[in-house]
Amino acid sequence: MTRRCELTGKTVQYGCNVSHANNKLSKRFLPNLQNVSFFSDTLKRTVRVRTTPHGIRSVEANGGFDMYLLKTDDARLGKNVLAVKRQLKAKKLT
Repeated sequence: MTRRCELTGKTVQYGCNVSHANNKLSKRFLPNLQNVSFFSDTLKRTVRVRTTPHGIRSVEANGGFDMYLLKTDDARLGKNVLAVKRQLKAKKLT
């Protein structure tokens, strides 16, 4: 499983640890991924998502999980969340 936020698309970043003596060591900076369950009001079920705290705050700021998914572009979302977004759109049209 890749270390990628399913809501915001945040991934691993690479850089250097620089010591006081200016020695440079390569380092991977991993995102702070959390397993969270969001409740979808439209689908009437919970959806498990692997996301960062920034993604959780974004969902809350946009008025809930359903509203966040409908506002966010597809390129940023993960496969599992894209499937939920398609289900939401299909449910809204009917």
